Amino acid sequence: MAAAATGRGPVTASATVVVKIGSSSVTAAGGGVDATAVAKLCTEVGELRDRGHQVVVVTSGAVATGWDALGGGPRPTDPAVLQAAAAVGQHRLMRVYDDAFARSGTAVGQILLAPLDFGHRQQYLHARRTLATLLDMGVVPVVNENDATSDDEIRFGDNDRLAALVAHLVAADVLVLLTDTAGLFTADPRLDAEASLIEEVAEIDHALEAAAGGTGSDVGSGGMAAKLGAARIASWSGVRTVIADAARPRVLAAAVAGEAGVGTVFHARSRRLPARKLWIAFAVAPAGRLVVDDGARRALRERDASLLPAGVLQVDGRFDTDAAVEIAGADGAVFAKGLARLGADQIRDWAGRRTTELPGSGGEVVHRDDLVLLS
Repeated sequence: MAAAATGRGPVTASATVVVKIGSSSVTAAGGGVDATAVAKLCTEVGELRDRGHQVVVVTSGAVATGWDALGGGPRPTDPAVLQAAAAVGQHRLMRVYDDAFARSGTAVGQILLAPLDFGHRQQYLHARRTLATLLDMGVVPVVNENDATSDDEIRFGDNDRLAALVAHLVAADVLVLLTDTAGLFTADPRLDAEASLIEEVAEIDHALEAAAGGTGSDVGSGGMAAKLGAARIASWSGVRTVIADAARPRVLAAAVAGEAGVGTVFHARSRRLPARKLWIAFAVAPAGRLVVDDGARRALRERDASLLPAGVLQVDGRFDTDAAVEIAGADGAVFAKGLARLGADQIRDWAGRRTTELPGSGGEVVHRDDLVLLS
């Protein structure tokens, strides 16, 4: 991969960049793929590559493209129909990318990822190796979710989260989320004339989340709230994130260079979360929830302790050993996530009991090496 550059400021050396473009930006007003928008993106990707950067593209648009090919109309909600539309649309979408990149002689590799690729450690490592190899060979990976065969509804929730996880996979320096607005505003600019662009974000807080709102268009599944969630994941990965307008001229060069006013810039955390803990925090879906008392919460947050049976008040869900679980305080607020070293039934049996009251050594419910504080 390219030489590392800082994720906390403008990139001045060779870097790895992940670019995600949303459905609203690659779909034409009358339906189908907007070949002009894709060509613009591919030209700008080529300019980054000419400067020595490696680039991964994460694209939405397969469902919208396929649904248009099947007759169009309001976006369907039936998961089976969405999957069928994705199957019809994916190769049409890739054909447009292939043609656009071919004009500059650039090879393209299609990568379809599913939650399984992030939820199982070996699949996760395999996906990382594949992407690294493509980049080292000079190929531009074009990534989308494997919508046609995904188990959990149709997608991760949105391709913004997928892009953030891909940024972690390839150890990216910059994540650029291209959309149909200039960035994150203080309020919805379509409803509030006083709304102003937030150009820089040091830390994502509740006020910012409230400003992000919901889904932005009727052709995609994301929206600004999804992009904010993706920026949080990327920040914890040590990746600087920029939300910007896909239609802006030279938007990728400006985002990577850190030009002022390009969009909303989210700074990376100064301390990167280790790969395994980031995987636990964001890539693995929780199978249950543990509610703990105030003493256990303090021990986890202030003393870097493991979670013991004595601190568990309640167990929600059915799960086996090594499943991911959320950890909440008595007030119900989730503050951590980890991998359970005991199954749900055994935790229920042992909940509230001291180690000396348990058979053998008792053991941890969640070991500190498998636990991530989320707040």
